[in-house]
Amino acid sequence: MKPRVLTVANQKGGVGKTTTAINLGTALAAIGERVLLIDLDPQGNASTGLGVDMRDRDISAYDVLLGDVSLSDAARVTDVPRVSIVPATMDLLGAEITLATQKDRTDRLKKAIQTLSSIGQPSPFTYILIDCPPSLNLLTINAMAAADGVLVPLQCEFFALEGLSQLLKTIDQVRSTVNPDLDIHGVVLTMFDPRNNLAGQVIRDVRQYLGKKVFETVIPRNVRVSEAPSYGKPVLLYDLKCAGSQAYLKLASEIIQRERLLAAAE
Repeated sequence: MKPRVLTVANQKGGVGKTTTAINLGTALAAIGERVLLIDLDPQGNASTGLGVDMRDRDISAYDVLLGDVSLSDAARVTDVPRVSIVPATMDLLGAEITLATQKDRTDRLKKAIQTLSSIGQPSPFTYILIDCPPSLNLLTINAMAAADGVLVPLQCEFFALEGLSQLLKTIDQVRSTVNPDLDIHGVVLTMFDPRNNLAGQVIRDVRQYLGKKVFETVIPRNVRVSEAPSYGKPVLLYDLKCAGSQAYLKLASEIIQRERLLAAAE
């Protein structure tokens, strides 16, 4: 059985993209899924957030894209049960230049993921989450080319919809050129502050614009969520009972439910 591949992408920085990737992966694992998180952001925040020290990343996503290392050899277990990660290094900054002349430059990650399921053998993972950099570059294109769907974190602020149209255009371009099955799996509203009247208006606007693509679960602005990465832990391990942890568990359940509906419709 092939793993479901979801790319977490938004070219706007500071929207909770990496936080969503880490905590969604942990929440999916908590309900029994086997998760691989691929860190494609040169900043490597997802790797740090799962406790992988910068000095301990001899093999990274860059080596996978170059074809020097298989995805299974690059994946390493974390302290989170049933969650593995392919860490990122600053080498990814040079990936675009290194791969520029390669004909298969947009399919490198897709091919690496396909090798996880050998003939007659199931993949060791049921979900693969890809954390993208905050830009629409070759790394993000590779992630989208390999994905079944795109998960878009959207901050509950005035400029939330700014840039979303460009992301949607990029998804359309990838669909028409390298991945005809790509779709928006869903939009996750993040950093919601109920004390901010504008945040409520943003939620209404986004739901009106994107309809059922927007998940019901809204991730609140939460101090514990912000603190957790500095301890190298997802917030679900740092403080399970906080509002942020509970929201990510609800989001994971909602995603699983949406997956079942998609499977039933096929």
